Amino acid sequence: MAESRRGPRERMVFSAAQLIRREGVTSAGMREVAALAGAPRGSLQHYFPGGKEQLVNEAVAWAGDYAARRITRFVDGMPVPTPSGLFAAMAGQWTDEYRAVGFAGGCPVAAATADCAGTTPSTREAAKSALATWTAAVSGALTDMGVPEDRARGLATLMVSALEGAILTARAELDVRALESVVRELGPLLDSAVTH
Repeated sequence: MAESRRGPRERMVFSAAQLIRREGVTSAGMREVAALAGAPRGSLQHYFPGGKEQLVNEAVAWAGDYAARRITRFVDGMPVPTPSGLFAAMAGQWTDEYRAVGFAGGCPVAAATADCAGTTPSTREAAKSALATWTAAVSGALTDMGVPEDRARGLATLMVSALEGAILTARAELDVRALESVVRELGPLLDSAVTH
């Protein structure tokens, strides 16, 4: 959905996700969200009566849904879908971003988990659900490529976990080396799981 076609509520959720991925939950203030979304500050209370916690949880859910939708687009964009090709596309999205604009942004689900998992049960649950949505999309794509369903679930978890770790490492090192390494090392393992 184009930015101009989003309503104020959707713009605020999207803006919160963008701020969380760059600054973390603690630093992402409600005023900044409203400003980035181009929404009146008073609308935050209207749309998010549960306050910042509700907004963060909805931004995390949005991020999980976004990641799941990206899996479909990645697969649809491959002439011959393969598990290694899918994982390369997943990591490539981050490699491209980091090469183009630097290493300021990470995954909003990971940022919210790091900031809130121990202190805010609802945000931990939102992160858990977002990761489940994303992993289910990866698992479904692998199954469609010929990976047995029971193996696809485990490999999807491996792919998402490896990607999240590589994103963190890339940001710490200010280098895409980790993203390139996980693609290179996991690719043959992923493709070997295809049985038909």
